[in-house]
Amino acid sequence: MTAGGLEQALGHRFRDRELLQTALTHRSYGSPHNERLEFLGDAVLNAAIARRLFECFPTLPEGDLSRLRAHLVRQDSLHQQALALALGGFLHLGEGELRSGGHQRPSILADALEALFGAVWLDAGFDAASEVVVRLYREALEQLTPGQGSKDAKTRLQEYLQGRRLALPQYALTGTEGEAHAQHFRVACVIDSLQIRSEGSGGTRRAAEQMAAERALERLVSS
Repeated sequence: MTAGGLEQALGHRFRDRELLQTALTHRSYGSPHNERLEFLGDAVLNAAIARRLFECFPTLPEGDLSRLRAHLVRQDSLHQQALALALGGFLHLGEGELRSGGHQRPSILADALEALFGAVWLDAGFDAASEVVVRLYREALEQLTPGQGSKDAKTRLQEYLQGRRLALPQYALTGTEGEAHAQHFRVACVIDSLQIRSEGSGGTRRAAEQMAAERALERLVSS
């Protein structure tokens, strides 16, 4: 996909091409990089998702809305959206990050996507950036059900198995990458009784376990 293809997928064509390039530049590559844009993008993401949830669930109390928003704006969700955009192929990374697979690291992809939201805001205004967010999250928003955000994937998987009197899953660290200050973890979730094994990755072991549990749940629901 070309940069034009990325813009098409986002639903926004940049007037200021430098903003787009900055959003795609990791600090390991040089300056200007995308950390300041990430700061703006985080604000856009939270506001856009909050407004959409407010509109979609008019009777839901504040606490439940907050939990649903947290579910959607967490790193795992951003990572999945970035993968759908094939965003890793557009990033400018330093040699060290390239060698360690930085273009696939969930934290780097999630941060870059937030930076893109911030770049759209500066390029065309908050409403345009909000529209990009809602467009990308349309499917996730349509599949959302109240209560989903109150429990994480590991808890939901545990309850699913306990409700069927099945043994709980086992989580095993299968690998780590990167330097000590920026490690990337891979974890397997194994459910022996159902012959299911799923894998997840993340900037922390907990995040990797959550992704592995989410993928195990997806397999259980679709089977």
